[in-house]
Amino acid sequence: MKTILEICREVADLAAVKRPNDLFNASSQQDSVFLSVAKSSLDSMLRYGDWQELTKEAWFFTQEGKKQYPISEIAPDFFSLLNNTIFVKDTRERIIGAITPEQWAREKCFCCAGTEIKFKIQNGRFVFLHEPPCRMKIVFQYRSDNIVWDFNTFEEKNVLTANTDVPIFDEYLVKLDILWRWLKRNGMDYAEEYNEFQRELKKKFGAELATKDICLAGPAFADEGVAGNAVKVSYKE
Repeated sequence: MKTILEICREVADLAAVKRPNDLFNASSQQDSVFLSVAKSSLDSMLRYGDWQELTKEAWFFTQEGKKQYPISEIAPDFFSLLNNTIFVKDTRERIIGAITPEQWAREKCFCCAGTEIKFKIQNGRFVFLHEPPCRMKIVFQYRSDNIVWDFNTFEEKNVLTANTDVPIFDEYLVKLDILWRWLKRNGMDYAEEYNEFQRELKKKFGAELATKDICLAGPAFADEGVAGNAVKVSYKE
């Protein structure tokens, strides 16, 4: 568990340059460059994919006469919805979504309301095609936008604010990422360091996706079992 300042100091050792003392010292150009590069690194990793470290669950209850629900009020750290992870709690019925604009327009204009619950994400809100039943608990998983946590309070944050902030991502990946970005920023050859980072990034991210997603919806779940890592697990006696 290393702070962002400690990681940047290790990068400085690898690059054979002076170690930064305070990333937030605006009077030091070198320290400011390290901070800028560190921010770029963490922001890029956030957008790379659905890391397990960023995966969270949230829920809300539907209300009578309401079809739109601001996501910021449900999950303040929401970055993006994880596909196929929104369900009605305590049932095996999957919510159909998020549907495309074409599907939305077609069903809005030409289809009658049925038993399926459909939605789209628009302007930072869950927008249901038809008003859902009242007091229905909707559960979903999402990618958080937090990239660091406070060393002292363990509070997660979506921006670097202190030298003691600890990256949520793997510290070795962060170090490799900052290294090649720092070399590039200073006009130095970074091809080897960049390639090493890409190899480790794909290896780490691929390891987190090794297990196939488990679908909890539909009657086939109980009959056919769940496939994971090419091993079939049966839930039948």
